[in-house]
Amino acid sequence: MNEMLGPRLRAVRVGQNLSLRSVASAIGVSPSLLSQVETGKTQPSVSTLYLLVNHLGVSIDELLGSDTAPSPAADAPPRESAAPVAATEAPADQPVQRAADNPVIEMENGVVWERMAVGPTHAVDPLIVTYAPGASSSIEGMMMRHAGVEYAYLLSGELTLRLDSETFVLGPGDSLCFDSVRPHMFFNHTAVPARGIWFVVGRREFLEQWDGAAESVEALPDLP
Repeated sequence: MNEMLGPRLRAVRVGQNLSLRSVASAIGVSPSLLSQVETGKTQPSVSTLYLLVNHLGVSIDELLGSDTAPSPAADAPPRESAAPVAATEAPADQPVQRAADNPVIEMENGVVWERMAVGPTHAVDPLIVTYAPGASSSIEGMMMRHAGVEYAYLLSGELTLRLDSETFVLGPGDSLCFDSVRPHMFFNHTAVPARGIWFVVGRREFLEQWDGAAESVEALPDLP
């Protein structure tokens, strides 16, 4: 699935008639880095991927695989020039998704996302997330913000959440919920992988309901 992420991101960008340079500038990365992500030469960090999906107006599960191509934001231009996007192996309207069929993204910084079964509305980004020892949601050590409400339940290991000016250490059985527009970062300072279940709810609805919401989220500065 990693090899499909870059082409899918590029297909959405091209379909919205956005240049690589303009998107890179909007999310605060270099054009060369974005080009390497689109060509599959490198994987984005969690924070970079969220900046991309917020800017392009697509859901995480669409990029990980759905029965239809990723959709542009509601006010985006038609996608006449968009490249075709491969369909997933398991249609989104199937009630059961086998573990072997979970679409997977391995991030550059030791974070692995597995997409769980999804419905046709893409209202929720449901993920099984693993943070390897030393992994964090931002390789730059910067806190991130994105639209939606984030829920998580830690299955195993230990994970540290930095939220605004507070720091929380989560262990097995601990859960969390917060507005994802608040600056936050996850990291694993232990020698054992941390694994949990994540749901990001309402990210797409937030972007469609509020005009310019994606730009306002992206415009918020990264915090140290």
